[in-house]
Amino acid sequence: MQTVDLNLLVAFDALMAERNVTRAGRRTGRTQPAMSAALARLRALFEDELFVRGPSGLQPTQRAIELAEPLGRALGEIRRTLDFTQRFDPTTSTQSFTLALSDHPAFVLLPRLTNRLRAVAPGVTLRVNAYTHRDDTVSLLDAGEADLTIGVPARQGAGGRILMRPLFEDRFVCILRRDHPAASQPLDLAAFLGLSHLLVSPEGDRFGQVDAVLAAQGQRRRVALSLPQMHAAPNAVACSDMIATVLEGVVAASGSRNRLAMFPPPVDLAPVSFVMSWHRRNEAHQAQRWLRETIAELEPFYPPS
Repeated sequence: MQTVDLNLLVAFDALMAERNVTRAGRRTGRTQPAMSAALARLRALFEDELFVRGPSGLQPTQRAIELAEPLGRALGEIRRTLDFTQRFDPTTSTQSFTLALSDHPAFVLLPRLTNRLRAVAPGVTLRVNAYTHRDDTVSLLDAGEADLTIGVPARQGAGGRILMRPLFEDRFVCILRRDHPAASQPLDLAAFLGLSHLLVSPEGDRFGQVDAVLAAQGQRRRVALSLPQMHAAPNAVACSDMIATVLEGVVAASGSRNRLAMFPPPVDLAPVSFVMSWHRRNEAHQAQRWLRETIAELEPFYPPS
């Protein structure tokens, strides 16, 4: 298949519109000699004179007339495509985005994001998928199954093709039901280990940060219940004798805060960072760049207790 210089098609379109080499050159930013050279190449490409001199300027041949409509339509589509990639107007866009969110960001960011989109981009639609394992973010973005993901950072490397931006941090707290006998006393390590524990394990490994810290100290807690959904934990604790170590934001978003006693953990636990990740191939896409900036401006939403 012969390779065609797109600039030649632009020249042809200008010649059809202007019927004059000099004016067509001004229309496309070419000099008169350059436009004449383009016409010569067009004639060789299509094996036709294409334009012949007439009393009122250049006259298209039958072959040029046949080419004008399909080539003009193709150039229009290309121009619209290029214009779409360079400019994005959220107020008129009907763009659809696919997001993959882990449990906690879905609870605390989606309310603000949907309200923001309704206000500034009413035609934009979102499709939200859930994912649980942090390393799934790499496979989702590599496969193009999500435009961006929000969760804890992936552990596996991605060779620089996955880009990340921090969104927010959350710290761990311990929770007991408010009228639990242990809730009236300071929560030291001995009291902590003497209780039955609810473990939140979204990735299903039944071994959390608390267990890693305790193991390093030669200690172990008794886990009575393991849950994959962290936002189910506060209500489960409020109705039981168990203690749970969860993110403070999970408690705030649960609506059960006034039914719970909350304590600092008796072991040192690093806060959890939540990041937005996207593939490098989408870095310059204007619509996706706008969405990323919109999300980065959001604060987590915690409903009143």
